[in-house]
Amino acid sequence: MITHSNNALRITDVGSAVRLKGFVQKRRDLGNLVFIDLRDQEGITQLAFDADNDLRNIASAIKNEYVLEVEGVVRERSSKNPQLSTGDIEIDVKKITVLNTAKQPPMLIQDETDALEDTRLKYRYLDLRRPYLNKMMRLRHAMAQAVRGFLNNEGFIEFETPILTKSTPEGARDYVVPSRIHPFEFYALPQSPQIFKQLLMVAGFEKYYQIAKCFRDEDLRSDRQPEFTQIDIELSFTSQEEVINVSERMIKHVMKEVKGIELTQPFKVITYDQALNDYGTDKPDTRFDMKLHNLNALFSNTEFKVFKHIIETQGSVLGINVKGQADNFSRKDIDGYQDYLKRFGLKGLSFLKFTNDSVSGSIAKFMQDDEIEALKERFTIENGDIVFMVASDHDSARKGLGALRTRLGKALNLTSKDEYDFTWVIDWPMFEYDVETKRYYALHHPFTRVQDRDKSRLIDEPDQVRAYCYDLVVQGQELGGGSMRIHEALMQNSVFNILGIDKASQEEKFGFLLEALQYGAPPHGGIAFGFDRFVMLLGQTENIRDVIAFPKTSSAQCLLTDAPSPIDKAQLEELKLKQ
Repeated sequence: MITHSNNALRITDVGSAVRLKGFVQKRRDLGNLVFIDLRDQEGITQLAFDADNDLRNIASAIKNEYVLEVEGVVRERSSKNPQLSTGDIEIDVKKITVLNTAKQPPMLIQDETDALEDTRLKYRYLDLRRPYLNKMMRLRHAMAQAVRGFLNNEGFIEFETPILTKSTPEGARDYVVPSRIHPFEFYALPQSPQIFKQLLMVAGFEKYYQIAKCFRDEDLRSDRQPEFTQIDIELSFTSQEEVINVSERMIKHVMKEVKGIELTQPFKVITYDQALNDYGTDKPDTRFDMKLHNLNALFSNTEFKVFKHIIETQGSVLGINVKGQADNFSRKDIDGYQDYLKRFGLKGLSFLKFTNDSVSGSIAKFMQDDEIEALKERFTIENGDIVFMVASDHDSARKGLGALRTRLGKALNLTSKDEYDFTWVIDWPMFEYDVETKRYYALHHPFTRVQDRDKSRLIDEPDQVRAYCYDLVVQGQELGGGSMRIHEALMQNSVFNILGIDKASQEEKFGFLLEALQYGAPPHGGIAFGFDRFVMLLGQTENIRDVIAFPKTSSAQCLLTDAPSPIDKAQLEELKLKQ
């Protein structure tokens, strides 16, 4: 039994007899003296073997990552290390036991490792020994406990919902599992517990939560994994305001309990239209201003042919003012941003620099004096400002300039990871129309409730209908999203019809839900937060693989276990997947 962790001993412990265990972080052999840094999940303690210590020869043969048990006496170090919590002391070792040897690791077991990510993922059990990842896993644990503590105290009941379930269309591809007992039939892994938590509301459980595993077969990126975890919450007899309130209090509780960050102000609330019009995205980073402005009225009589044509063809001229940064943009920089905007279908990026009480830039010679003055007034322009403008169809212009705004915020260091701009985005459209497929899709999901004021427009004007939807955004990332749910079978049928899901498909895919709604389903709603992203936020990392113990690569592979991998012929035949 150990007496202390390797981060526990201090100068006040000098003279104490102790027993420690851990991994060898490194060994320093100075000839007459040997020092070993012993590491466990808490920290590091230095072991000392003096010239007259009979164990010095054994210590000299020990290598990195050996597993040791030692007994000794705490003494004050002659050369102290202020970088370590235990840097004032060391252990005069009296007994040493090698619990296990170790091969030479394929990577440095330290925060600043020399290994590529593929190597770290292949040897993830070694990667997890690094203090940085140890800290991330402990942060994740602390956050999960804080979430559970808050929701338990609020009267929520924790449930587990099925992992093997039915395939339903929810916007991404399902992972499917073949059934041995029912040949040619498949389970699906859940993209979310959406339907089950609604059924729990029908069952009379008024407050549900789950820290749930979810699975989506979609293209991956730095903040997305094929299997991920979400904090799933549902309430009966509730309202949008109540769901937002309890969610906000939960986030504030976790921030304070885990990181000591006390958020006293209510989170900002903006509408979906405000988010798009002011920031060009439904996931706005509001840590800096630089809002988008529609300049059509300002250029209504312009002689600049590009702007004139766009306005006459019902497009938009949009602009942003980057305050005080005119001298920080070379022509090469601007050309790079112009190339970036091509991916959004934009053909050009216009700019005007305002320096030394004069105007220069790509379109300065085309501007009328009254247009320059109007721009100065619109953007409150001062010397040193630079205005960027794009002209295209409204959606492309808004999306492209919004993306440029976000890119500039990062490039110019206008944001801080220590700033938390939690913002609710509400009043989402219920549907979006896809021109290629000529049909409507649910902007959130097909179980979202139509706002009461728009019920009469549902059948004839679906593109004008707003839903009781709400997303929580922070630092330009969606942290969570939810909605009030449809609790009447007739309205759910109507929404399915608008989405082009015929009666037979409704019955086949959602028959059990539609029937359940006919047995007195209460009004209900909820929300789901990306737990991995929440840990990323407090851990201040942009890579989701840093906060998951055994993650997949960007190509959805597990390099540790070599999954996915083929299965043998006998298994295939048993599952009727091979003749």
